Amino acid sequence: MPLPVFNFAEDPGSSFSELLHRVGLNPDYSAIGHDHKVPHATTCVAVRFNGGIVMGGDRRATAGNLISHRSMEKVVQADQFSAVAIAGAAGPAMEMVKVFQLSLEHYEKVEGKLLSLEGKANLLSTMIRQNLSAAMQGLVVVPIFGGYDTRRSEGRIWNFDVTGGRYEETEYVATGSGSVHCSTVLKMGWKENLSNDEAVKLVCRSLWEAADVDSATGGPDIRRGIYPVVAEISAQGWSRVSDDRLRVAFEAINVEVGAR
Repeated sequence: MPLPVFNFAEDPGSSFSELLHRVGLNPDYSAIGHDHKVPHATTCVAVRFNGGIVMGGDRRATAGNLISHRSMEKVVQADQFSAVAIAGAAGPAMEMVKVFQLSLEHYEKVEGKLLSLEGKANLLSTMIRQNLSAAMQGLVVVPIFGGYDTRRSEGRIWNFDVTGGRYEETEYVATGSGSVHCSTVLKMGWKENLSNDEAVKLVCRSLWEAADVDSATGGPDIRRGIYPVVAEISAQGWSRVSDDRLRVAFEAINVEVGAR
């Protein structure tokens, strides 16, 4: 494919997703109907703490009433200071995240600086809106976005709807099939000035309770050594919580639930 050349009116600028749109490389899912069993990612959550955010997601992907994948990673690093948690049709969601990551890298190389955190949320909102025609075919993508805002020195999180509408949340957010149950746990457990350790435990507890009542949400699989993906984003950047730390948290939850 030859290098594309644009006139002034059609120049996509530093937006990689707009560049793909200009050269006609946007995916078309219009041929996929509702009868196709497309794997779906399910429950994801994000919580603000005193110094950043914690984001988590279970590992189960479902296709109809079948478990199509047991170890899907739904929390993905977008760049040094931000992350995306995906829920919805797994294929389009994963592709959207990859394009989003490339867009941020492309912007940084073109402009010589990082895009602001709010600018990243706006970019992801545009990409979700561009997926609206596919969403009408049943391939809905509804991610959570969040990170550490280096300009404001605080963690921030955003929720989205299928049309690309974005809504900043000041405390916590949950999406996916288990979101109602997660939100209840988060509402009861969230407080001002949470520590990062408290936020990690709260995220684990919310995913545990969601998995207990929602068949599409996977809980910790001790036999296979599969635990939810949980990440912290703070002034030090992205950091994934280790499975050893998660195992201790879930064992404590199991003891607490068993004593109930």
